[in-house]
Amino acid sequence: MDIERSDIVVALCGRDKGKIFFVVGMEEIYALLCDGKSRRIDKPKRKKLKHVRFESKSDCRTAAKIKNGDKVTNSEVRKALAEYASIYRGEKGGM
Repeated sequence: MDIERSDIVVALCGRDKGKIFFVVGMEEIYALLCDGKSRRIDKPKRKKLKHVRFESKSDCRTAAKIKNGDKVTNSEVRKALAEYASIYRGEKGGM
């Protein structure tokens, strides 16, 4: 499955291993990742595509804003990922 902007992915390697992120941009073989906490929207993590796993397409308002290139705040990203984690992954608590 091809990874696109606004998709939710999981990091497979590095100190971010196991964390979920929004893809906020793409560069050839890299994805620009943001979780709104340790990786902010203004300074996303650049990670090779082979080091991330596609998790889900998101239809939330935050994902739509990312896809359209609209301004997104870190708190919106955190809330959307926390909601995804609690519903689909069965995790409790925040990021």
